This record gives sequence, C-alpha cells and structure tokens, in this order.
Amino acid sequence: MHDVSLRSLDLNLLKVFDVVMSERSLTRAAEQLALTQPAVSNALRRLRETLGDELLVRKGRALEPTPRAEALWPTVRGCLRQLEVALAPPDFDPASATSTFILTMADATAAYTMPGLLAIITALAPQVSLRVVPLTTRDPRQLLEDGYADLAVGHFPSVLADLTARAQAGDSGGFLHHRLFTGDYVCVMRKGHPLAREPLTLERFCDARHMLVSFSGRPFGFVDQALAALGQRRHVVLTVNQFFTAGKVVAQSDVLTVLPRHFVGVTGYAHELVLRELPFPVPPIQVDTLWHLRKDGDRAHAWLRGQIADLASKAF
Repeated sequence: MHDVSLRSLDLNLLKVFDVVMSERSLTRAAEQLALTQPAVSNALRRLRETLGDELLVRKGRALEPTPRAEALWPTVRGCLRQLEVALAPPDFDPASATSTFILTMADATAAYTMPGLLAIITALAPQVSLRVVPLTTRDPRQLLEDGYADLAVGHFPSVLADLTARAQAGDSGGFLHHRLFTGDYVCVMRKGHPLAREPLTLERFCDARHMLVSFSGRPFGFVDQALAALGQRRHVVLTVNQFFTAGKVVAQSDVLTVLPRHFVGVTGYAHELVLRELPFPVPPIQVDTLWHLRKDGDRAHAWLRGQIADLASKAF
C-alpha cells in the first residue's frame, strides 16, 4: 500500500472516485460530472497510481470495486457530503421549486400514498410534478441506478437484507432506505364465502382455491414458503400482479387471497370482503422508501422523502 500525503493528492480525484463508485460506469459517471469519458478515465488512472490499487476492475459491462475501494469509499463519500452541506446553497424552497419526481410503487401503495402527497404538493409546492411508474419487482435497485425512478416505495426484504450485510462489511451498497411502517397480512374472502361462517383452520385454508398476487408472475410466494415449512401446500388457481385486480376477483368468486391488511381498504371492495387471521405464522410486511446514494445529498429529494415519511407516521 502506498504512503499518500494530502499535499500531493489532487482532491478532485476523490470526487471522480465517488461518482464512479456510485455509478459503476465511466459513461454515467462522466455524465454526472459533466466531463468527457476520457477525462474520467484519466482521473481514475491517476488515483490508481497514487494509491497503488486498481480500485475498480471491469467485469463484463460493469466495473467492480476492489476491497481497497470498498473500504475507502464510505470515508470519501462521508467527507464529500460534509463539504457539500457546508458549501450548499440555502435549503430547498418548495414554494418556488419546479422539480419533477419519479416514484415507483405498487398500485395499492400509490392509492394510499398519492392522495395525501398530492395535497401536500398542491399546498406547499404547487409547481412540483409527480410521476408514478409501475413497480414490477421486489428489487428496484436497477431502476433507481438507471434513473428510471428517483424513489421506490414498497416491501423489499431481500434488498434490505443485502444492504444490511454490506453495511456490516463496511460497504454502503450504493443505496439507502427508510422504514415507513410495519404491517401484517390477512386472509381475504368474499362475504358469503362458506369459510366466512366458521373458524379458518390450516386444513380449511389449504383445501380452498387461492389467488396469488405476484409482481413477477411466479405462482409461488412467501405464503407457499411458510406452508412448505409446515409440510403443507395450497392450490393456487390464479396469479395476478395487481392488488386492485385481486380485490375485485375475490369479491366476485370463491377464491381466497392473502393481502396486507392496510391494502384491503384501498381495493375499492372492502365492504364486500371478510378478513380472517392466517392460521399459520408469516413474516410481517415492512414498507420502506429506497433511493440511490447519489440522491442522498439532493435537498429536493430529501424534502420529498420527509413528506412521505410524515404521511406514513400519521397514517400508521
């Protein structure tokens, strides 16, 4: 490892390093920095020579950080963020802002989030625009990294587990998150369903016909995993990818489905449905906001995250 003195280190190289680590792409880093790609490559080369480490190596189409780069990045990013805060212009002014925010979330999440958020935007930031795009995955990191969305809202258990493991190893993972609330799942059926008149046992649950809500379209979910752990299985006759569709189908048929309790009210069919506690344990639903690290210092983005967090705290 080379001895490095701040006297001889061009601190601009650390800014380039931070953005390349965040983007894992020289092309995207150049766009973020308003530099040419050769200039970014040259800066990275100079930093490699100074530190005596490759820092990032190409694997396929992506750049993969070395252990030295992974260890160095959190410190570099933290120092740069402190400088940005110290040198930043005044706080974001929602009244005069003209930002456009792109959010990705499930249909039911949008149904209980957007009315309140729109009311806040109308009152406090009338020139700000919101776009909601479909969330069709439990891992939206690629969408955020590619700039397809500014913020994801939903249930991302595998993503959070991966980020936690990375954080314990000293790696931010390139993404940040905030817990909005924790809820539970219930079994949902139509009023008048034969099972609505008697206790819902494990045997009766498994003998019934079921509908699964799956963003990916796979006919196997966390309920099936929980049943498999008990040596049981259910009969899934229909798989859909929207919660609103699920509410209507259940209200007009004899299939059962499992939904987050807080989603039932926004399906538009709550008055036609009966809720029953599940006769076996399943993990709770944890709803989080998730965003790319490059957005963390964006004051407009921080304002939006704060408004969504406040809405969730009041609702749940």
